[in-house]
Amino acid sequence: MSEKKVLIIEDEEDILALIHYNLTKEGFNVICASSGEEGLKMVAEEKPELILLDLMLPGMNGVDICRSLQKEPEFCEIPIIMVTAKGEESDIVAGLELGADDYITKPFSPKILVARAKAALRHPRKGAPAISDDSVIKAQELVIHPGKKEVLVGNQPINLTFTEFHVLHFLARRPGWVFTRYQIVNAVRGEDYSVTDRAVDVQIVGLRKKLGPYGKYIETVRGVGYRFKD
Repeated sequence: MSEKKVLIIEDEEDILALIHYNLTKEGFNVICASSGEEGLKMVAEEKPELILLDLMLPGMNGVDICRSLQKEPEFCEIPIIMVTAKGEESDIVAGLELGADDYITKPFSPKILVARAKAALRHPRKGAPAISDDSVIKAQELVIHPGKKEVLVGNQPINLTFTEFHVLHFLARRPGWVFTRYQIVNAVRGEDYSVTDRAVDVQIVGLRKKLGPYGKYIETVRGVGYRFKD
């Protein structure tokens, strides 16, 4: 049973109680805050290993909290899952680009929330890569060889462009994690490479086509970006 400490920052009492109950039932050590200011104070005092963060908070909102934590070396590597009402796409994107790791929309399944929390804690903190750059990645018959810059489907090599390969490798290194188009561009080409959102979408379309049935592993997260199926 897990004893990981999880901080919930949520101002809606019913949702706070629901999350608290389900995480506690799974063995997590759960602490709670009902405002952004209180949440930041508890981060400093309690040093949680995971934060579940509502975006729409009174006073300091979730995006402001992400921005504040990102500036602090002591706290910037704590995984954050944003909990948000549907339709706040710009805030979701902003939160992900400021360092949040995942998000869940309201209303949500408690089972999915618990699974996402466990997944976030299984991944390394943001300061370290999910796997070695040279590690081979396998998803059934889809195999990615970073060192060889080679992708195989059923032992058959797939001819990918430089960008297609690196987009696929970037997503596959952290399965289940949602990445914005901006994050994908920065990871593949560097911050100085100028490219539009549409260009990223074109790369994804090309990848899916070349991967055939395994193209389904690249999932679109509407209004936000993409992720590799966990």
